[in-house]
Amino acid sequence: MGSMRTLKASDGHELAAYEAIPEGTQRGSLVVIQEIFGVNVHIREVCDKFAGEGYLSIAPAVFDRVEPGVELGYTPEDIERGRNFMGQLSWRNTMMDVEAAADAVAGDKRPGIVGYCYGGTVTWVAACRLDLTCAVGYYGGGIIDFVDESPKCPTMLHFGERDTGIPMSDVKEISGKHPEITVHTYAEAEHGFNCDRRASYHETDAKLALERTNAFLFQQFL
Repeated sequence: MGSMRTLKASDGHELAAYEAIPEGTQRGSLVVIQEIFGVNVHIREVCDKFAGEGYLSIAPAVFDRVEPGVELGYTPEDIERGRNFMGQLSWRNTMMDVEAAADAVAGDKRPGIVGYCYGGTVTWVAACRLDLTCAVGYYGGGIIDFVDESPKCPTMLHFGERDTGIPMSDVKEISGKHPEITVHTYAEAEHGFNCDRRASYHETDAKLALERTNAFLFQQFL
């Protein structure tokens, strides 16, 4: 359904992006932010699914700042490589890349943003710093580091209660400081519960989270 294209950030950096275009009427547009595994087959499938819901969807390859074409699996070695890539990025540059993607698909309304894992944190920071219609973050472990920043658009977050990397105390602090946002937790879910290519995939919770996400996006793009 989708294809690769090249974006240019405001500092002149060129990066790849996967873009999926709806076949029917376009409801709006979305920037989709990867996990630490790059714009891999799973993230491309996520874009395709959102395109199927009517959203022009684009996933910028934010790891291109470190190494072009990163596409990892889910082995311990892949996780280590992905974390290493993530650690070499700056938030300033990543926001430039997100903004380049947002500008590329903006229509009458600014895009929404949806992100997973590392991308969940990127989604929060982007919601606080950029001009976006809405934001949905899945299990962003770094959100707590930016809890004193406030989203400038309607925001929904999803967390697994069995996520060993994100204590529920962090989730409670985020909710407490930001009563205006919607936070969903899932009692049986671990980190990465949305990704059907990971051992932590939880089909029931992933479907419920997607239903909530789609309903939220529908409201924002009415």
